[in-house]
Amino acid sequence: MAVDATCQIVSNPVEWDAAALAQRAHLLQTWDWGALKQNFGWRVERVAWRDAANLYAGAQILYRALAPSLTIAYIPRGPFGAVETLAPFLTALVQHIRARGAFLLKLEPDWQRDDPRAQNLRAIRARPTAETIQPSATIQLDLTADLETILARMKAKWRYNIRLSEKKDVVVRVGDAAALPAFYELLRVTGARDHFAIHSLAYYRAAWELLAARDRARLFIAEYAQQPLAMIFGAAFADQALYLYGASGNAERNRMPNHALHWAAIQWAKTRGCTRYDLWGIPETAAEPGAAENLPTSLYQFKHGFGGATIHYTGAWDLVFNPVKYRLYQLARKIRQNKIGA
Repeated sequence: MAVDATCQIVSNPVEWDAAALAQRAHLLQTWDWGALKQNFGWRVERVAWRDAANLYAGAQILYRALAPSLTIAYIPRGPFGAVETLAPFLTALVQHIRARGAFLLKLEPDWQRDDPRAQNLRAIRARPTAETIQPSATIQLDLTADLETILARMKAKWRYNIRLSEKKDVVVRVGDAAALPAFYELLRVTGARDHFAIHSLAYYRAAWELLAARDRARLFIAEYAQQPLAMIFGAAFADQALYLYGASGNAERNRMPNHALHWAAIQWAKTRGCTRYDLWGIPETAAEPGAAENLPTSLYQFKHGFGGATIHYTGAWDLVFNPVKYRLYQLARKIRQNKIGA
């Protein structure tokens, strides 16, 4: 590690993404993801631990003013960088964020549970919290094997359903920006049926425009008789592909369009050289041993059937700069059940 490294703001998107790619950072630490959040209420800084020649570590920081004089700083799936740089970088990063007037720094690193790097978070006096923004557990498929092996690792019913969708004349194709309104309409149906909130069409359009421009996104459409039954919005960065958003209608569900969609996304991810396919989150309780037996119709059960491994993240960590404001923030969350973003 260079002794001359210091904490600096990075303003060059090419340089930032090159460093993130080299360090196998998460998609949520890319320049374009920050640009997306900046369009929807966040202020963004990309801060690096660097010298004149090298960028050793980085953190994309999202700031949001929840109220006057009540600003939160948030690092989704970061920081990234070499292990030996984390201690000095985090120390300098804390000073930088404190100077920006935030009352709280929330971090959700792209590390698994019990990762020894978490000791660096404890060293800056950050503490684990149950108040997460990103999923605390997920399922990831290993894509290093050939497609036949990946298929064989799935549950028999899932393999059957993939073949069944083809027999029932489901066709999967790749969509473009013109398909986004149809995607949004299916997403509205899905949200109402499964009881979850969705973003605006403008949000998904912005995400598509930013990610697709750099060939980091695909919109897969499962159709029957030229009518869209389901769609998934997938993304990829470094060696990881991600299932970001999914939408399905209520018609023709017996044709198993969702199984066909994920199989198409898996093949796309493998073709572009990804080694992992992340199914983007499951409830932490569902990931515990034996939980699947009590959740026969859950989203977890659907994702689990593709044969991946359950990953538990290290979770969210809070570093409180102003305890009084932090208590007010926690009280407001309880009263309003207000989430700060995803």
